[in-house]
Amino acid sequence: MANFGYSFLLVLAAFLWGSTFVAQIEGNDVGPFAFVCMRNFIATGVLFALANILDKLGKNPRRPKNKEDRRKLWKAGGLCGIALFFAMNLQQTGLFLGCSAGKAGFLTTCYIIFVPILSLFFGKKISTKIWLCVAITVVGLYLLCIKGDFSIETSDIILLLCALAFAAQILIVGKYGTQVDNIRLSAIQFLVVATLSIFPMFFVDLKGCVAGFTTIAEVYSSFKPWIPLLYAAILSSGVAFTLQIVAQNKIRPTLASLLMSLESVFSVISGWAVLGERFTIQEGIGCVLMFTAVILAQIDFEHRDIIKKN
Repeated sequence: MANFGYSFLLVLAAFLWGSTFVAQIEGNDVGPFAFVCMRNFIATGVLFALANILDKLGKNPRRPKNKEDRRKLWKAGGLCGIALFFAMNLQQTGLFLGCSAGKAGFLTTCYIIFVPILSLFFGKKISTKIWLCVAITVVGLYLLCIKGDFSIETSDIILLLCALAFAAQILIVGKYGTQVDNIRLSAIQFLVVATLSIFPMFFVDLKGCVAGFTTIAEVYSSFKPWIPLLYAAILSSGVAFTLQIVAQNKIRPTLASLLMSLESVFSVISGWAVLGERFTIQEGIGCVLMFTAVILAQIDFEHRDIIKKN
């Protein structure tokens, strides 16, 4: 596949993630944890079915062939799933508490700043350029999140923690993505997210009452609530995260992260087009600064290669 092809996959993933903020807001009637739980069980089923189809067609060269392959696959999927469990549920909770789609998109995009910071724990040095980008991001966050009374919303803090969890997931994918079956890796991480989400769903959304499942059944007895759920499950989880894993194997992290950061732009456009959201001038300047920092953090002025060399 040409360079453009892999780049397009990540732009498509960014579009699906960005537009899914609208679906997540629209699907919050049953509670944040219930939505995440159902979304990921559906994605798990879709991806395992796809993996089996590709196996039968002989189009899955990384299919686990022995016990060691399966062990590595489940280890990678489990680690990705734990990070994604925190990321998805924190994100959905932030939206449930009232954060707008556009603002949530920009706060989530901070994962690109957190990735190099977390890399310090793996012995990697951080350049002066990255620290400058962090400073720009802090200013942008201040303008975006801090109100006239110098307060910060609870949802803002939750979404920043979400960005930190997404950064961890990206680093784990970068480590294991080239070693295992990408579709099964994606499916297993969603299975872990869905399974772990059962507990907060039951004790928080359903208040520890089995009768709460009746409420969920009533909500989804009509067709309309299924639209955001299936969009988030199949397109955002099933398709977009799989595209991320596949493309990260071929494109240098610099370009890959830059393209994925377009999620924030698409979230603003989607919030404006579908939900009629508006930003103040201060919030808009904050968004511009954050996105500028994201771009600067990912541009490598020394390396021109896009596709990884073997």
